[in-house]
Amino acid sequence: MTVAALAVLALAACGAEKGTPGSSSSVVPDVPLSGTDWRVDSVTVDGKRVPAPHGADVSFTGGRVSGSSGCNHFSAPASVKGDTLTVGHSTSTLIGCPKNIQEYERALLRTVRGKLTAQLDDGKLTLRAPDGDHVVLGSRPAAPLTGTRWKVTSLVEGGTASSLPQGTAGKARLTFGKDGTVRGNLGCNRVSGMAKVTKGTITFGHLTTTRMACRGPAMTLERQLLKLLHGPVRYEIQQRVLTLRTPGRSGIDATA
Repeated sequence: MTVAALAVLALAACGAEKGTPGSSSSVVPDVPLSGTDWRVDSVTVDGKRVPAPHGADVSFTGGRVSGSSGCNHFSAPASVKGDTLTVGHSTSTLIGCPKNIQEYERALLRTVRGKLTAQLDDGKLTLRAPDGDHVVLGSRPAAPLTGTRWKVTSLVEGGTASSLPQGTAGKARLTFGKDGTVRGNLGCNRVSGMAKVTKGTITFGHLTTTRMACRGPAMTLERQLLKLLHGPVRYEIQQRVLTLRTPGRSGIDATA
């Protein structure tokens, strides 16, 4: 089973107003979750603490919260207003996992749903349900540009992000080398070439590809990527999310 592709997580810039009639309102800034990636420390349900297995993580990217239990993957729509995270219905892969991971998965999916209070404190993020169940997350360092395999998750045109063509999710990826090279896959054909990295900018040279005959969505994605990965583009990394933008505000989003 496949997990729904990620889109762009919209955060209200002005935050949420709280106050009572007749009193001055205060503005509560939105908790800054967009483009962040966390390791799961533990989940507490009905007062019982369930430790997270190795590799368990949670990301807030593309209008969704998604994560891995170290076995299965899940994804759900999510939005932030002030200190409230609202999580919609989740989808998950259905791999048979060891008993201890199954217990953790049940606890996590039971907790990360509906309206949760999000609290950031000294590098820790706590998501708390109204009944007191909660998840404790720890921050992860930003992924380096070079040496990381970046999976393309969305296309951007004029500042608006869209999902990849149907059936191509997870197929396009890029890796930048410290020697100024770039290589990867465009969804069908392998690609390689040079990419000069300066502060905030990647300048792509001529890219060469293999010559497999691709059809339908795979070829559509390949053509779009070749058009975007040309000349100078601005890049930015937020934890484990890479954005590439051309001067015309087209580009891609990718995750480590």
